Amino acid sequence: MYSHRDQKKYLETLKKCERKFTRQEYDEYKIFVKRDKDDEEFDSIAMKRLKELYDKYYEKADPSKYDKFFKKGPGSESDK
Repeated sequence: MYSHRDQKKYLETLKKCERKFTRQEYDEYKIFVKRDKDDEEFDSIAMKRLKELYDKYYEKADPSKYDKFFKKGPGSESDK
């Protein structure tokens, strides 16, 4: 279901969000980091919790807010 690569990606991303965590979430995160340093692959329950933290704190960039910086080429939908 989840790979070791996903585990690393979630932990690296959450590192930037540490200051937003509640005390309990921070403690859980530190346990995840320690387990990762020990090269332990997470079980499904731990991975589910890590994914929940990731979904809660990671905000994907909205590409539409950058449209104003790029010219629309000829034949684009905005010309019609």
